[in-house]
Amino acid sequence: MTLTIAVAQPPVVSHDLATNVATHAAVVRAAGTRVVVFPEMSLTGYELEASTVDIGDPRLAPLVEACAASGALALVGAPVEGPHIATLAVDGGGVAVAYRKLNLGGGESTRFVPGTEPAAIDVDGWRLGLAICKDTGVPRHAAQTAALGIDAYVAGVAEDRPDVLAERAHRTAATHGVWVAVASFAGPTGGGYDTTAGRSTVVAPTGEVVALAGPEPGEVVRATLTLLS
Repeated sequence: MTLTIAVAQPPVVSHDLATNVATHAAVVRAAGTRVVVFPEMSLTGYELEASTVDIGDPRLAPLVEACAASGALALVGAPVEGPHIATLAVDGGGVAVAYRKLNLGGGESTRFVPGTEPAAIDVDGWRLGLAICKDTGVPRHAAQTAALGIDAYVAGVAEDRPDVLAERAHRTAATHGVWVAVASFAGPTGGGYDTTAGRSTVVAPTGEVVALAGPEPGEVVRATLTLLS
């Protein structure tokens, strides 16, 4: 059984939901994959004071339409009511909050509250565990998420150290025998990040890197995951 996935690092305009939705929609339409993963807080930029995103906001409609036209599931980052830093699952049927970040980093705890439990979603017979940025650096998070019976660990991050991204992805893949897909911001993204790492990646359960983006905004890389029996 296979699953096609893309990890994207789109250019983002801080606080501009409508513009970012349009960019995300264009990425989904061009990706040609079943799942498209975006970075942490990708709909607003990594701005700790960004307005929360309501899943019923009509400005999200172009992304829902793009997913419907492409048959895709988009996993996007946004601040949501709580407030939480969250992963939204967007498909042709609408928008849902799929996961709320458990491990807050830096100044995030001055505004946000952590989620309460790990999460996984089912896509075409695959079980995808979800993570956001600092979660990926907490071995307990990967272990608790893996305990949900996942086939892949999927994360959106805002990080400025590419070596950290690579080490965490390899460790999780090799430790738990799962695919790892990480969508990383590239370029400036607000929140004090004048530059970010890019280097979005997909890593096989063996630890082999099967897809790797460069450091520039706008890159998308794709991989076909194989579910081993």
